[in-house]
Amino acid sequence: MPKDMTTTDASQVSRRNAMTVSAAAGGGLVLGFALPVITAEDKVLAAVPKATDINAFVRIGTDNSITITTAKTEMGQGSLTGIAMLVAEELAADWRAIRIETAPSLPQYGTMGTGGSGSITSTFEPMRKAGATVRELLRQAAAVKWNVPVAETRAAEGVVYHDASKRKATYGELAAAAAKLTPPAQVTLKDPKDWTLIGKAQKRLDTPAKTDGSAQYGVDVNVPGMLVGTIRQCPTFGGKLKEVDDAPAMALKGVAHVVKLENAVAVLANSYWTALRGLEALRPVWDLGSNEKVSEQTISAALDAGLKSAAPGPTAGDVDAALKTAAKTVSANYEVPYLSHSPMEPMNATVWVQGDKAEVWAPVQTQTRAQNQVAAALKTDAAKVTVYTTQLGGGFGRRLQSDYVVQAALVSKAVNKPVKLIWSREEDTRHSFYRPRAKVAFTGGVDTAGKPVAMKVAMAEHSVPGNTIRNNAPQRIPEIPALASGWMKGEAYNVPNMAFTYADTPLSVPIGAWRSVQFSHNGFFGESMIDELAHLAGKDPLAFRLENATNPRYIALLEKVRDMSGWGTRKLPAGHGLGVALVESFGSIVAEVAEVSVTGKDVKVHNVWCAIDCGLAVFPDGVAYQMESCITYGLSAAFFGQITIGQGAVQQANFDGYDMVRIAQAPHVEVVIINSGAKMGGAGEPGLPPAAPALTNAIFAATGQRIRSLPLVNAGWRPV
Repeated sequence: MPKDMTTTDASQVSRRNAMTVSAAAGGGLVLGFALPVITAEDKVLAAVPKATDINAFVRIGTDNSITITTAKTEMGQGSLTGIAMLVAEELAADWRAIRIETAPSLPQYGTMGTGGSGSITSTFEPMRKAGATVRELLRQAAAVKWNVPVAETRAAEGVVYHDASKRKATYGELAAAAAKLTPPAQVTLKDPKDWTLIGKAQKRLDTPAKTDGSAQYGVDVNVPGMLVGTIRQCPTFGGKLKEVDDAPAMALKGVAHVVKLENAVAVLANSYWTALRGLEALRPVWDLGSNEKVSEQTISAALDAGLKSAAPGPTAGDVDAALKTAAKTVSANYEVPYLSHSPMEPMNATVWVQGDKAEVWAPVQTQTRAQNQVAAALKTDAAKVTVYTTQLGGGFGRRLQSDYVVQAALVSKAVNKPVKLIWSREEDTRHSFYRPRAKVAFTGGVDTAGKPVAMKVAMAEHSVPGNTIRNNAPQRIPEIPALASGWMKGEAYNVPNMAFTYADTPLSVPIGAWRSVQFSHNGFFGESMIDELAHLAGKDPLAFRLENATNPRYIALLEKVRDMSGWGTRKLPAGHGLGVALVESFGSIVAEVAEVSVTGKDVKVHNVWCAIDCGLAVFPDGVAYQMESCITYGLSAAFFGQITIGQGAVQQANFDGYDMVRIAQAPHVEVVIINSGAKMGGAGEPGLPPAAPALTNAIFAATGQRIRSLPLVNAGWRPV
């Protein structure tokens, strides 16, 4: 969809229709095939109908261009390039001809959603089969054209050849005939040894558009007759709007409407800045509700009470008896704060409500959820709401929620015009769905030989099914099983006696999935604990992990980062320390070693060495990019990240209070990918969980000071 559209009918300005008209005008033809629909839960639900009945997954133009449509969202992680590689590999396409786009929320694309680092893993086989199916249709079309057996044809680089007669035809030349053929019931996929794209370095498909400014983000959408608005919500969670005098805003030139919602007020104008000026002129009166007295103190007290009343969880052996006979024991409490996603592009959505229909253009991770929730808010059928996905200026789990899209829909309905609603950075910080705050108490013991014999862990946090204040996507995040499962199965470190207890602690702060979800803090807890046990045993922390790890993949990664960092073989300068951490998440295992130097409370993170085993790296450069991104994001959270609550409201507002690691403070990062052949795992999140414990373990190695509470700035530590 171009940034400026001159049509006036909503059905004409949809991204899908604009694409279809363009394809027809250019003489391009659509190829369809039977492809399983991939849901957000990564399950095959149904088969797509015949091509003539659907919007296609692959489109080939007479100019030989190939457009791939996917149900996944690109939010900077590079997964759309990876998905395109899957199709192009089996299609035997010319990579230079490939384009890819995210599908609209239409039935043939199934339940659409992107999260859990699953874009590549969930589409690996279906999209390869899609490419292979189209390849075979093209070969069939060529065989019919030349009156030769299909077996005598071959496809390569966007061309079908008949070597015996020295004839050839491009995909564009064969597209019309291929589209009329019946897709084969079965296709043969390439042997991995014959791959030319998968697992090889490729240029990202979205780089040119992001470089020349043509990439369309949510804030770029421009619909004819559109008003631009911004919003202010009740500062307390669960509060409501009592009243507001709209006259001060309406007195400003360019302001068109003031719209009152249940818990917010929105101002619409001819530009964002005019709308913001109008909003700042208002003095809304809020009903702060029952959460006005919620504070850091009340939340902390609730978590402390939860630790004391935690319910029994997974157990193995007799922990109490083992601790009584242990040669040495250590006890400690750990704590992490609420965290905000804070993507660079704040929440925004453009919605055009016309009668009982609506079109949505927005940066979303869950198109189907947005579609359903907009429909519910408008009291219409979900089939009458179509969502078109723009580029995302970061998601990190925040855009799994659709509250901002629903707001835009309600405002559009109120004024009977298309509306682009943009949150300010302050709204984005104060009204997110935060990574839960959590506390852990643990006791561990080692025997006279320095072997771990027991571990007792209690955890308290808010992780209930559905947050009654704002969480419109109720789900349980099983924190304690995630923390305990690897240990209990003996896949992390062999501790014969273990006991885990857990307390769901209801709190009024909205919670949601934050990049790497529970693993972000469970990795900090678990890898700090194992480091404490290593110190208790008087052993090198990396050697201690190698001695007690039972999973060969863990051992291989630990040995790799040991060798990458020169752990144990090079003399560190005075004040330097190395820290190691290893966490398995989303089907991948990542080990990291951080090197720091400490002067007083100033911490310089010089290097982070990272090794990942994701089974198979389809797009290796993309995997490396994500490790670098995760490490920087994780270090920012470890040093600075915290959302605090006072009088029922978030106390931070912008990046002056929610800081991040800057370029000068960021370490050199080296990434090695191990293709172990294990079941494929994700890459968008697994690099984050080891970052904080590798950092804090390195600070301990350099200073002897154990860090058990984040962020570091609260104790005076600062990156330099």
